[in-house]
Amino acid sequence: MIHSKITTADYNWIRTEQLTPTECTQLQQTYDLTSEMITYVTDKDESPNYVYDSDTADQLFIVHVPYTINMAQLRYITRPISFIIHQGTLFTFNESGLDWVDQIFTKVQQNSEIKTADHFILQTLFALMDSYIGIVKAITKKRNQLDQTLNKEAKNTDLIALSYLRQTLTFFLGAVQFNLNLLRHLPRTHFGLAIGPAKQEVLDDVTIEAEQVQWMIDIETQVVDRIGDTFDSIVNNNLNDTMKILTIWSLTMAVPTIITGFYGMNVHLPLAKLGGAWLLTIGVSLVLIVWLLIALKLHHKM
Repeated sequence: MIHSKITTADYNWIRTEQLTPTECTQLQQTYDLTSEMITYVTDKDESPNYVYDSDTADQLFIVHVPYTINMAQLRYITRPISFIIHQGTLFTFNESGLDWVDQIFTKVQQNSEIKTADHFILQTLFALMDSYIGIVKAITKKRNQLDQTLNKEAKNTDLIALSYLRQTLTFFLGAVQFNLNLLRHLPRTHFGLAIGPAKQEVLDDVTIEAEQVQWMIDIETQVVDRIGDTFDSIVNNNLNDTMKILTIWSLTMAVPTIITGFYGMNVHLPLAKLGGAWLLTIGVSLVLIVWLLIALKLHHKM
């Protein structure tokens, strides 16, 4: 969808989301955007990046933000949000249709202190970087709950919930690192060289915020990974204990099976014709079972 143009102090703003092929063509024909730029902004797998086209003076910004898969389970991936500055017009692209991103756009646009497209982008980037913090805090709270639960009893549902946290943090860690690389690179680009000292301070604030987010996610990832590894070891040890018990029982049950199997054959065997031969087979089986258990105990196998 292409929303109507909004004219502000020194720039025009066109907000788009979930563009159709027809709308992509419309952007190219109406505003003379290149097909390469359109391809960048409509690719949901595009990595954070900054591109400056020296021929058209177009500037493209792409950053990654959280995208909800299941909020209750804290399952997230990341998706790109893009900006283009073209001939004095600012284009924003929200291809995943994230409502909270549109709210950030609107809030920044309504700020009377923001009069230029580059200032709009910087303030929006700060809010987008800040969006990770609330989710990371929720992950920390969930991790503490799972840690207490797993210390009492390791259930599959809790272990699966912990694995979801590890997946989310893995996606976040990669995305935030790419975002941070982009922000650190911006001062050396056409965009960074063109902004004044005041906006450079805003860019520094955005970079510091991204560094803080990256640090929080990195620490949380290490903690969750260690908790996960610990309980993986516990589950594996419990499984080994279970298999040991089952193996011992299978060995003890094999003894009477072998003895009764011999005496169940239609051949002459010693003592087979005694009146209490069945008691003898039981007695021999018990003796062998006790001997087997003692042997396993002496060899530290149980």
